[in-house]
Amino acid sequence: MWVFGYGSLIWKVDFPFEDKRGCVWGVAYKLPAGREQEVKRFLDHREKGGYRVIVVTFHPRPPLAPPPSRALLYIGSRDNPDYLGPAPLEQIASQIADAAGPSGCNAEYVFELAEALRTLLPEDSDAHLFSLEGLVRDRIEGKKLLPSSQI
Repeated sequence: MWVFGYGSLIWKVDFPFEDKRGCVWGVAYKLPAGREQEVKRFLDHREKGGYRVIVVTFHPRPPLAPPPSRALLYIGSRDNPDYLGPAPLEQIASQIADAAGPSGCNAEYVFELAEALRTLLPEDSDAHLFSLEGLVRDRIEGKKLLPSSQI
């Protein structure tokens, strides 16, 4: 069983896996044989805040080029009561700079994701994410919400 990850499933890999493969929009993790359901239960609990689980066809990027395989995808949905809807990037940045949840501050999530993409998938130039990262940093620096070592 494979799990396709984006967001914290890229930078907060706190579950066992046998293999991982990057692609332009995320990372797929092959779960350990015989432990698939155990790991899925863990991820179902971890990703419970407004995500649905769907099965998708994962197409590894070249040069790996193994055949496509099925993968689980945790996807946020618009029917989630926490979904804020589309908004200008500046408004999204302000919401992120001021928000925190059970897993920590939302700004850290953006910073960790951006850094993970730069490290794991340097060919993936996610202009939206990197612009958002800069705007969130600007807002935090203006408010001094985080120590400078975390900005």
